[in-house]
Amino acid sequence: MPRFLSMVRIDEQSLPEDTPFPEGFLERMGELMEEMTKAGVLLDTAGLLRTAEGTRVHWSGGKLSYTDGPFTETKEVVGGYALLQAKDKAEALEWTKRFLEIHPEEWTVGIELRQIAEG
Repeated sequence: MPRFLSMVRIDEQSLPEDTPFPEGFLERMGELMEEMTKAGVLLDTAGLLRTAEGTRVHWSGGKLSYTDGPFTETKEVVGGYALLQAKDKAEALEWTKRFLEIHPEEWTVGIELRQIAEG
């Protein structure tokens, strides 16, 4: 079965530092993650620390360069990921849709879903 990388994209600059999650959000998310795990779809998932804790490494002209975060010139950043295994892209998209629909309406969250090249 194909595997997919689901990259959760957020506008990090629009998120306050220590915003509490809306009531019931973590419970609903936990229930979905449990359902996906039991279905054999969710292989791994995690949120990422803010870009202030990250470093970008760039290779160009035979030289490496490093840029420490935060990356203020970037509006959207990857805020988390999920590694999925689904029968096809349609199934992976259905799980992605369910994941996004748990989030509050006032949040802006995007997913880039990419099939992993295997073999």
